[in-house]
Amino acid sequence: MTDHYLLESYLIVSISDDKTEAYLQFLKQDEEFRCTQEELERFIHTNEVKYGIDRFTLQQIANNPQKFYSAKTPIAFGFSPVQGIDGRIEMVMKIVEGHSPLESEDGKVDHKEINNLNNVRKGQIIAKRIAPIPGKSGMSVTNEVIPFKMGKEANFKVGKNVVVNADKTALYASLDGMITIADKRKINVFPIYEVNGDVDYSVGNIDFVGNVIIRGNVLTGFRIKAAGDVRVIGGVEGAEIDADGSVEITSGIIGYNKGHVKAGVNVKTSFIQDGNVIAGGDVIVSQSIMHSTIRAAKNVICKDVKGLIVGGSIQAGEKVIARTVGNTMSTITTIEVGVVPELRNELTDLRNQQRFQNDNVVKTEQALNLLNQLASVGQLSPDKLSMRVKLNTTLKSHVKEQYEIKERILEIEKMLEDTSKSKVEIVNTIYGGSKIVIGRYTRFVKDTSERVSFYYSEGDISMAPYI
Repeated sequence: MTDHYLLESYLIVSISDDKTEAYLQFLKQDEEFRCTQEELERFIHTNEVKYGIDRFTLQQIANNPQKFYSAKTPIAFGFSPVQGIDGRIEMVMKIVEGHSPLESEDGKVDHKEINNLNNVRKGQIIAKRIAPIPGKSGMSVTNEVIPFKMGKEANFKVGKNVVVNADKTALYASLDGMITIADKRKINVFPIYEVNGDVDYSVGNIDFVGNVIIRGNVLTGFRIKAAGDVRVIGGVEGAEIDADGSVEITSGIIGYNKGHVKAGVNVKTSFIQDGNVIAGGDVIVSQSIMHSTIRAAKNVICKDVKGLIVGGSIQAGEKVIARTVGNTMSTITTIEVGVVPELRNELTDLRNQQRFQNDNVVKTEQALNLLNQLASVGQLSPDKLSMRVKLNTTLKSHVKEQYEIKERILEIEKMLEDTSKSKVEIVNTIYGGSKIVIGRYTRFVKDTSERVSFYYSEGDISMAPYI
């Protein structure tokens, strides 16, 4: 049976919608039907099937057609195209959304440490653009190329304070701040982190590379660390605040003798009670400083309407200006000026180290003397000889450290002598029980005095009318 017409009356060729498979199906059953593989192949060719022909199956149909009467038999196979993969924007910086307590490796959860700040530094890469991956063409059973769909290019959704490089493959922060994904997936970097409420367990500790604004209170036990300024429109309890810039607290500090407020520049607040405050510039208080420890590299100023300092210790590199110091109960209040507080504290540490090194030198010398006596009578064993060598080396090290400590102490003491800018100015009243320290000199205030200034003069602390 070689007549195409006759085959057509028995068989039909169909092709799948995607043109990747062809099928052969009998239209009728006839026990007398006969054909060869070659005839079947010519027949499907005339029906446009030219690629991926399964000749083994065609041979089986030719050999035993009855077996295939009721089946729709696949007789050619193409292949589908591999579609291109869309490009994408991949975040290099991990963005944490929502509030989740920090869990340590041992499974402990710290509810004060909450993963919710996405800090980034200026020039740091935030995201990169991944190019689309090309696809691969398919082939139909009709021997036609099936084109693939190209992957789409991805583009950065540029928000505020971010920049894209020249070839548009990476996005960077243009300033220090916090990454936020805003409306329509725009990537932004904001230099300010705001909390609209208290710093409590719902917010957790804050560690931010920019400025921080708290529109509430900072509760006991929590911590704020900022590379910029910290502004609290509320009060601070026994918390820790560390700012490289300035700290401003609207309502005041009640420290409960816990935590601290530390600023690289100034600290400004309305009052401080039982607090610990350290500033690289000035500490400015409008109402009162009560039973607190204050250290300022420059000035402590508490001279507004109330301007009261009672109890505690106040240290300033240059001046302390207050309206009132002490009280009628002669509460001990120490005012110290004329030295950067860090130097005063370093001097105390150095003197402790000096005593320790002196003890070390004495002990080492005593051990060496004993070994030297043994050596003089020829009783020094090899292990004791080794010990004597080590002790000599140790003694040299101790003596060297002793000398370096002594030199640094002399250097600081010389700096303490420069008290030309150092003053304590009392706008209203200073009560007995107060202590004034200028440089290395101390004056105890026994009697109440009005409107006076204290300054160093000729080896003593002098008092003059406040102008």
